[in-house]
Amino acid sequence: MTNIDTLQAISPVDGRYASKTDGLRPIFSEYGLIQKRLLVEVRWLQSMAANKHIKEVPSLSKAGDKELEQLLDNFSLQDASRIKEIEKTTNHDVKAVEYFLAENFSDKPELAALTPFLHFACTSEDINNLSHALILKEARETHLMPAFSSLMQSLA
Repeated sequence: MTNIDTLQAISPVDGRYASKTDGLRPIFSEYGLIQKRLLVEVRWLQSMAANKHIKEVPSLSKAGDKELEQLLDNFSLQDASRIKEIEKTTNHDVKAVEYFLAENFSDKPELAALTPFLHFACTSEDINNLSHALILKEARETHLMPAFSSLMQSLA
C-alpha cells in the first residue's frame, strides 16, 4: 500500500487503522473485486463448456481447463493493472475483464474457440453480485470466523 497521510485517507480504515485491516486489503480492494470478477467469468465459461446440452460451446480438454485454472491462480497486480488499462478504452469495468480474457485466449487455440462465449447471456450485475458475494464469503472464512472463534475461546 502507498504510504499516505492519514488526513488524506478516504476513511479512517485507510489511514490510522490501515495496519489493523491489512489482511482484508487483498479481499476488499479493487484488485480483490477484479480478481473475483475474473473468477466468476471463468467459472461461468467452464460451466457452459461442461454442459452437454449447450452444443455450441466446445468442451474443454484437461489441458484447456488447466490453462484457465493457471490464469486464475497466477492473477497478479500486473494483470489487474492491464484490466484497468482496458477499462480506460471500454469505460466499463466488467467488459474490461472480458477483453482481458479474450487477450489471454488469443494465443491458445482451444481457449480462443471459446472467446465468443465469454460473458455469454450475462449482465454486469450477474458478474458483480456473485463477485461481491465471493468477497464477503472469503472475508468471513479467512478473517471473521477465525476472529470469532478466538474470541469465543478467550471468553470461555
